[in-house]
Amino acid sequence: MLTKYRILMSTVELGSLTRAAETLGCTQSAVSHSIASLESELGFRLLRRARSGIKLTDEGRRLLPFVRALLAADEQLGQTAAEIRGLDQGTVRIGAFTSVAVHWLPPVLKEFQRDYPKVGFRLFNGDYHDVNEWLSDGSIDIGFVALPCELKCETIPLMEDRLLAILPRDSRYASYPRFPLVECEREPFISLLQSSDHDARRALEAAGVKPNVRFYTKDDYAIIAMVEQGLGMSIMPELLLKGRHDDVLTLPLVPEAKRTIGLALPAGGLAGPATRRFCDYVVRYVKGQT
Repeated sequence: MLTKYRILMSTVELGSLTRAAETLGCTQSAVSHSIASLESELGFRLLRRARSGIKLTDEGRRLLPFVRALLAADEQLGQTAAEIRGLDQGTVRIGAFTSVAVHWLPPVLKEFQRDYPKVGFRLFNGDYHDVNEWLSDGSIDIGFVALPCELKCETIPLMEDRLLAILPRDSRYASYPRFPLVECEREPFISLLQSSDHDARRALEAAGVKPNVRFYTKDDYAIIAMVEQGLGMSIMPELLLKGRHDDVLTLPLVPEAKRTIGLALPAGGLAGPATRRFCDYVVRYVKGQT
């Protein structure tokens, strides 16, 4: 039964019977047969075909949180049993936003894989909203979040990260030691989508500033490219800009603003041992960077 649920989850996540079969290493007919068998056992349809791919039926959507919980519990059971046997294995599903995915995850994963080569990983990259959604519906075991987090999760604060103004090189603020937040009301402002722009929005709201937003995008690096072209300015975390050589001007803010990056895990001690151990590696790595 669990195999059928895993096939179902893979098909839902990939939106395609063909891609699910390729990922699982079986034929498309085997995937179709498994899902048809599961639907027969449950007594209702789970999937329907749409122009954009395979979609859940209303009944399948109601069932999905329980399927995710069942598979997560099975993974945690496997990790715990492996730990008892003196083995370290399992799969850890991680959700991360851009700056963490680029700057923190590669070195942490490298170190962890050196010590625990049998543990696998699935990486989900998105914005704050995506990570919160993945945590809520059980798609991931651990997520990097901006604190405070409204979800009912166990959280571990990691680091305070300054927010900086990014402006075109020829900006009239080039001679300023700091960028006054109030100037965001006059300068063309490039913003992330409202569901993702927690950092800048919190800083602006705290200062009582309403930015002159001209453009919205979901992509952090698209914002940097637009600033390079002189289309406006924005506010971004320092970690995101670390190590880059873009043709932009960066200035600290007045008043100063920061974000707090943290880890979020399922509440109630439900994280498996491999997930817990990975958290320890993240905490140790970040402490070494600050």
